[in-house]
Amino acid sequence: MAMASSLRFSRLLSRSLSSASSSFFSPGGSAILGARVSKYSTDAAIEEPIKPSVQVEHTQLLINGKFVDAASGKTFPTLDPRTGEVIAHVAEGHSEDIDRAVAAARKAFDQGPWPKMTAYERQRILLRAADLIEKHNDEIAALETWDNGKPYEQSAQIEIPMLVRLVRYYAGWADKIHGLTVPADGPYHVQTLHEPIGVAGQIIPWNFPLVMFAWKVGPALACGNTIVLKTAEQTPLSALYVARLFHEAGLPPGVLNIVSGFGPTAGAALASHMDVDKLAFTGSTETGKVVLQLATKSNLKPVTLELGGKSPFIVCEDADVDQAVELAHFALFFNQGQCCCAGSRTFVHESIHEEFVAKAKARALKRVVGDPFKSGIEQGPQIDSDQFEKILKYIRSGVESGATLETGGDRLGNKGFYVQPTVFSNVQDGMLIAKEEIFGPVQSIFKFKDLGEVIQRANNTQYGLAAGVFTKNLDTANTLTRALRVGTVWVNCFDTFDAAIPFGGYKMSGQGREKGEYSLKNYLQVKAVVTPLKNPAWL
Repeated sequence: MAMASSLRFSRLLSRSLSSASSSFFSPGGSAILGARVSKYSTDAAIEEPIKPSVQVEHTQLLINGKFVDAASGKTFPTLDPRTGEVIAHVAEGHSEDIDRAVAAARKAFDQGPWPKMTAYERQRILLRAADLIEKHNDEIAALETWDNGKPYEQSAQIEIPMLVRLVRYYAGWADKIHGLTVPADGPYHVQTLHEPIGVAGQIIPWNFPLVMFAWKVGPALACGNTIVLKTAEQTPLSALYVARLFHEAGLPPGVLNIVSGFGPTAGAALASHMDVDKLAFTGSTETGKVVLQLATKSNLKPVTLELGGKSPFIVCEDADVDQAVELAHFALFFNQGQCCCAGSRTFVHESIHEEFVAKAKARALKRVVGDPFKSGIEQGPQIDSDQFEKILKYIRSGVESGATLETGGDRLGNKGFYVQPTVFSNVQDGMLIAKEEIFGPVQSIFKFKDLGEVIQRANNTQYGLAAGVFTKNLDTANTLTRALRVGTVWVNCFDTFDAAIPFGGYKMSGQGREKGEYSLKNYLQVKAVVTPLKNPAWL
């Protein structure tokens, strides 16, 4: 299933919508579950899960270049979301393990070779790591799908190639980080140095474990920093595998340390550690607030946060309804709806609203749900029982508050954490499903009259991560892109990512930017060097 290294995430995610059924995420006519269902029901059967063709090799912590047990000897189970059964028991890191990992990273930064290497040497190691990841594409993708539940085709054809692309992108930056010569008022030579910030603490989420790994690790390593990274407790396996490949590529011991564990223990210890120089976190807004407090109360370390969202997807009156339905469907349901930037508030102009709702319902009913290791599956299970129950609770809230449940609304099958693709219409702005991040396959459709109204309503949220605009009118597109208070606006596309495109949010969706050139400043200090000129006559 591996694809060429030049494959772009953005190209796969924005395939032509000239025929809705031709989308990569809309396989036409394949009999995955025996036949496509026309109606979901609570007793719908999910077939016995396929056994993945990969072995779990690494379950320990990675500290100072070696896989080691947790100091306490404790482990925790990581579960298969298709069944709720245990995949493996993983070392459970606590504060003592964070101390060990930070000490290793500190020594590797202060005494070790990594920040002292030439930029070209660091670049070569990162490029070798990218080559090894590409070589092991299928095994890594299988681990990612097994631990996370996302479709294998998505892991193998989109996310692991994107991981490779990101590592190569930041390898390319390693020898292009430099300061400036600055003119001064007087006989002085003034220059700036861009230096690595030191030990970077990084906490990644479970929805895109390896893409988020690359967003954090890539720029930090390119700048010459060392790292202690905490994986999400739901998805620890793939990062451990990939980190081993970085060491195989020549990364010195202590430069990249991986600690698996839980937020209140390992995560809190990392955020508040006095010897961590910078912290990066991706996760919920609620947890982000706690992380920020812990970080700033310790040593005032700089913090970047990529947090939650409640992104509007605005379908204007001139839209081709079939194309808009398909893109809005993808914007919400991709990755089981477990996207911080998901287009979870679908605003549709009143002139096409009824047609849009009918077709959105029909599209959701055709969505292929099942074992993510099967070819053609669009939607696998949610990550775990907590998320599963949270989604069902929000669905019940939508029904109770008066929204119209067009389709879905319950679990699918009697095993694992599958949720029926769900569509609500007649959603009002004050409802919980309109205000809070559901993080699941639940589409909420709103009706609007004009641009002024939809701009006000779209911005009336604590979040500001992303937005989608679907229109043929350039003036409309320009008006909306400038008026929406979000970090990314996708026009006639959605979830179009590339290593060079910055990503981050306004308001309570976070602070700072990841990816692209903008992410490098998160991991650099600027030093001014002033030297008097002994012979100013030459000036």
